[in-house]
Amino acid sequence: MKADRKKVDPLLRTARGQMDGVLKMIEDDRYCMDIVTQLQAVESLVHKAQREVLRAHLAGCVQAAFETGDEQARKEKIDEVVKLLDKA
Repeated sequence: MKADRKKVDPLLRTARGQMDGVLKMIEDDRYCMDIVTQLQAVESLVHKAQREVLRAHLAGCVQAAFETGDEQARKEKIDEVVKLLDKA
């Protein structure tokens, strides 16, 4: 992984902790909107981590594929990104 682990790791650890909190809220039969708010916070953290990994992929792996001059490698990297965008 090319992403800065010092950025990604805390985001995902915090999201995991919040998810544990959401599960506890569900067990405690907490108010729906409080649970939704916490789920949005988890989603935001995961999204930030995803952006960091993708940014590093583009700046590292994709850039390297273009610098090699290997047409097949460039095509594969472009296809990876397009496939990811198609899921969104």
